[in-house]
This record gives sequence, structure tokens and C-alpha cells, in this order.
Amino acid sequence: MKDNEIIALYWNRDESAIKATEEAYGNYCFSIAQRILQSREDARECVNDTYWKAWQSIPPQKPVNLATYLGKITRNLSLDRLKWKNAQKRGNGQAELALIELENCIPAENGTEQIADEIVLADAITKFLRQQPQTERNIFVGRYWHLYGIEDLAEAYGMHKTKVASLLFRMRNKLKDYLEKEGISV
Repeated sequence: MKDNEIIALYWNRDESAIKATEEAYGNYCFSIAQRILQSREDARECVNDTYWKAWQSIPPQKPVNLATYLGKITRNLSLDRLKWKNAQKRGNGQAELALIELENCIPAENGTEQIADEIVLADAITKFLRQQPQTERNIFVGRYWHLYGIEDLAEAYGMHKTKVASLLFRMRNKLKDYLEKEGISV
């Protein structure tokens, strides 16, 4: 089933939209949640929560790219669950490490202006990444969006893990400089 057909099911409040979403994107959403949470049970719950969030948000939302929309919901739910779990017991998962690495080049939250700031920040990061060589951009996105481990990225790109770590370090510094030039305080 095509994305526009699935979205039409949501707009018509047809419960088969959930089944169609599961068939089309269930494995994709599960892989996102599993990579972040490292737990099959938690990942399954997040995927089910993703379907519920999609049901609640479509309509009024009409996503242009359903895979991206569902992936973002799954990622956010998984990160929220990870924060909750780590509040219970301090763990050392890849997601937490990746977020800590980005901590010094991404501005902190600022209350009511946060949404506008996030849009400006997202646009600036997108512009920055488009200026980077494809391999470096893919490694950066793999680490900080898909939350792959450094070892996984090194293997996927045929590099030594120290080279990947060094590349990410340099890119974080370049991103920080770029954001400061764009007037985004870090």
C-alpha cells in the first residue's frame, strides 16, 4: 500500500490504517527503537506507541513522507523511554553517548522560544550537513540521528574506529563554529 493510501485511511479514521502502517513500516520503526533501547520488549512497546501517536496526529497532520514521520515519532518515543529508564538506572547505551557528544555544540532549551529556536537550529544543521562530503555527512547522521555505534560505522565505511571518532570530533567542532557564525549561541 502506498503512503498516500495509508494516510487516507487515517484521515477517514479507518482502523485498518494501523495494520497497513505495521505492514509497511513496522520493521523500520522496530529497528530504530531497538537500536536506541537495546531491548526487544521496549522496542515493541515504542513501535505500538508510534502507531497510537500516528492515529492521534493524522489528522490534522498530513505527512509528506510517512516513513520519515513515523521514524521521527519512533525515535522521540524511544529517546523518551531511554531517558526514563536511565533515570531509574544509569546506563551506558549508544544513544546516551551520542547525545552527550553533541551536548557541547547544540544550544540548551529556552522555554517558550524553544520551538522557534528548534526550527532555526534544524535548518542550520541541515545547511551545514549539505556542505559536507557525503561520507562524512552519512557518518554524522548515522551517529547522531540513527544512533549507530562508532564501531558499527567504522565497519560499514571500512574505516578504523579511531578515524570515525576523530571525524565525528572534527565535525562537531565545525558544526559548533558554523552555528556560532549563523548567530546561534551554543
